[in-house]
Amino acid sequence: MNKEVISLKEVKSFQTRSEEFFPINWYKEMLHHNPVYFNEETNTWHVFKYEDVKEVLSNYEFFSSEGSRTTIPVGAKNKEGSIPDAVNVTMVDPPNHRKRRSLLSAAFTPRSLKNWEPRIERIAAELVEDIEGNSTVDIVQALAAPLPSMVITELFGVPIEDQSKFKHWVDILFQPFDKENQEEMELKKQAAAKEYYEYLYPIVVEKRSNPSEDIISDLINAEVEGQKFTDDEIVRTTMAILGAGVETTSHALANTFYSLLYDDPSLYEELRNDVELVPKTVEEMLRYRFQSSKRDRTVKKDNSLLGHELKEGDVVVAWMSAANMDGDMFDDPFSLNIHRSNNKKHLTFGKGPHFCLGAPLARLELTTALRTFLQKFSRIEPVESFDLEKSLTTSAPGQSLTQLPIKVYK
Repeated sequence: MNKEVISLKEVKSFQTRSEEFFPINWYKEMLHHNPVYFNEETNTWHVFKYEDVKEVLSNYEFFSSEGSRTTIPVGAKNKEGSIPDAVNVTMVDPPNHRKRRSLLSAAFTPRSLKNWEPRIERIAAELVEDIEGNSTVDIVQALAAPLPSMVITELFGVPIEDQSKFKHWVDILFQPFDKENQEEMELKKQAAAKEYYEYLYPIVVEKRSNPSEDIISDLINAEVEGQKFTDDEIVRTTMAILGAGVETTSHALANTFYSLLYDDPSLYEELRNDVELVPKTVEEMLRYRFQSSKRDRTVKKDNSLLGHELKEGDVVVAWMSAANMDGDMFDDPFSLNIHRSNNKKHLTFGKGPHFCLGAPLARLELTTALRTFLQKFSRIEPVESFDLEKSLTTSAPGQSLTQLPIKVYK
């Protein structure tokens, strides 16, 4: 089902890319003065407080994923770019959602994660080893961008030399668009989806005869209540995994290094002296520096659960990144604190039935990359000439860094 895409530009009118990159003042304003807000331009409700966001994401009896409008354009409007019904978990509610998620989760078992860990460690080690000590490096191009692409190609079991193709496809397929360029972007998305489909289909067919330790083979073997994937469904399913597993992780890793340079420069030395703090740091970065995480739901039946009269068919956008700044849940929420006792309660990965299946993989990649980098470099410093405004681009997770030069010392 092709949903009408809601543009959120009218909801959050930022003057600069930098302001949108870290919309902390906007979140503060909305949390304190407009925690439940109706925007007439887009005919949408918006919620920002932690408990309200959790309610919208979890209570599928009243807030459904099955509406006709969405804030998140995914894939393309051709057969190759559409998500097959068998695994379309984002646009369906329980009980149908449970069977589809069970089938898809075959690719994300704890056993799989344990098998993947040494492979991710090897990729991170190779990328960090290629970074020259006592030099200036663009950490986005050297580590944040290639790592998730290389990991996903490795876990799909496709040639590692093709990882740049995967990054190219992701950049197009999951690029947001405005009303002005919607038609042009849709044609690009369809072309990218077709290229991806034609590339991966023969690989899936070959793996059906010769399975190995990878996500595609796991999907081939997956079975729930007698239902299995076809080759066509597997190709289109991996496209959804690709989008969720590459761009968001790259964004989070780049933001982490930005934060270490500009939010709290003393933090790098603290982590260097105690790498056991890395997992807590990753959670705090996901809470504080992942902008902007949001989900939309459609009101299933009239209710006043958010303190306002909501009508069937209304669209509600739940801003998880704003909820991560709610002082009712997090003490001193607008500060970075890796020692925060409850930072893992952030809602960046969602809540309820649609909690992100790839969250354990993302956490593993972020933790591994940061730990590996810390073990090689004794300190990092910002580059004075860096211009944030000129180093951002529009992406699915919000404004993303295209470059981040840093000085590294062994």
